[in-house]
Amino acid sequence: MRWTRNVRVVAVLAAAALGLTACGGGSSDQPAAQSKGGAPIVVASFNFTDSQILAEVYAHALEAKGYPVTRKLNLGSRELIYPALKSGELQFVPEYQGAAITTGFGKDAGKDAGKDAAAEHEQLAKLFEPSGVGLLNYAPAEDKNTYIVKADLAKEKGLTSISDLKKLDKVIVAGPPECEKRLPCFLGFKDVYKLNATFQAVQAAGPRVEQLKSGAVTVIPVDSVSPLVGDPGYVALKDDLAIVPTENVVPAVNKKVLDERGADFAAAINAVSAKLTTEVMRDLNKRVDADGEPAADVAKDWLSKQGL
Repeated sequence: MRWTRNVRVVAVLAAAALGLTACGGGSSDQPAAQSKGGAPIVVASFNFTDSQILAEVYAHALEAKGYPVTRKLNLGSRELIYPALKSGELQFVPEYQGAAITTGFGKDAGKDAGKDAAAEHEQLAKLFEPSGVGLLNYAPAEDKNTYIVKADLAKEKGLTSISDLKKLDKVIVAGPPECEKRLPCFLGFKDVYKLNATFQAVQAAGPRVEQLKSGAVTVIPVDSVSPLVGDPGYVALKDDLAIVPTENVVPAVNKKVLDERGADFAAAINAVSAKLTTEVMRDLNKRVDADGEPAADVAKDWLSKQGL
């Protein structure tokens, strides 16, 4: 998921600094076409499908333009990635604007973040600036927390929004452990929606879905690009009190890389972002999660079809 808190404990940072190079998907073995030379650009991802696909999309697009790339994929949460991005150990991360503001920097989405993607982009750029990290253009694509319940329960109880969960005697929310203290997740259910709800930590997405199917839990968070959104077996609840900010994809890049690589580098990335929509990302996620295709192959195929 995209909501991960700002750094909480020194031990986490120490582990991040010591263990980073051993994590993720490693570097690409493919030589860059018409290489532009220089040190490889280190492209990283969080530890969920959508982030890994995006990292592969941008990495392959850069390689196609001749930029050398090293991949550090499936690393984990912002507690791990942000310190390394700010230090320059990681140099390129596809981010999600709202989550970066609210959880990456601990700001209140309703007060500190903008009300739309453009305002969020400006706000996030200011937050990153002191750390030597810049933003390129944001994409139309959004990947935000969406809350689903079983369709039969929604029909029986008249559930269309998160507020409607008040109609139930008992609400059990299942999510990854960090969800419990995230405003765009269970904390928002308690503090904003004022629901009489309990939380059950289930780390992996697959088991969460199984818990929902069995009726053991009431509601789970999924990504808006998940194939489960729109599946007739489930109903996506409207976030009527807006605990989840807009989540447009945006490349966060070390400013030294931006300065050294110049306008052509930025233009290559912005051209990719311009063609990324939520519908595109939902299809790419389905190909990886449901159809079992490797993220790298899916990314490369999509770029080829877009002429990128």
